[in-house]
Amino acid sequence: MWAESNNKLFKKFVFTDFTASIAFINKIALLAEKENHHPEIYNIYNIVEIRLQTHDAGNKITEKDRNLAAEIDKLI
Repeated sequence: MWAESNNKLFKKFVFTDFTASIAFINKIALLAEKENHHPEIYNIYNIVEIRLQTHDAGNKITEKDRNLAAEIDKLI
């Protein structure tokens, strides 16, 4: 479930190891380029944290963010 905080959608993903977390980030990178919408991504070993907001809309959550969040969830 994505949480809303500070005008951002946020979700934390936990993987088995570093390699799995980086593979997930690489999938997100391809998706983000395709959608021309780039999330904040933080990685520490097996944990990936993602934050989404639309900068062009004044740093608010928009449908663009909700759509990308749904597509990211499909990558799991």
